[in-house]
Amino acid sequence: MSEMSEYRPGLMAATEAASAAMPGNLGIIIGRIEDAVEEETASIRTDVRFDIKASNARKSRYLYELTRATKGLEGDFPADLKIGVERLRDKLAANERAILAHLSAVGEVASLLKDAIQRSEADGTYSASEFGWAR
Repeated sequence: MSEMSEYRPGLMAATEAASAAMPGNLGIIIGRIEDAVEEETASIRTDVRFDIKASNARKSRYLYELTRATKGLEGDFPADLKIGVERLRDKLAANERAILAHLSAVGEVASLLKDAIQRSEADGTYSASEFGWAR
């Protein structure tokens, strides 16, 4: 069981907080981020009901954990962590491509809907835009 701080109930004691920044824990955090990014990438490509807002919140929380865990780290990362970071970078690049494709598709659908609405509202008379007055 974790030892609580005597000054602020509910906060970790300094020794536990320091152990959270150990390189072994960094590997675990990087692994969690990788899993979240892989899940998001696959879901964006396949699940139309995927909750991207919840996924972003999860990734933000993991980034916060990673930032806190690396705060006291000095010098070079161990080799296994460098490999994990490189693997994560590749997964993030694939995630970025999936998100950009998704946003492009959303833009296309929005454009199609806008055009359909404009056509349905046209009553056959001339509009100001046809004469160049509306900009």
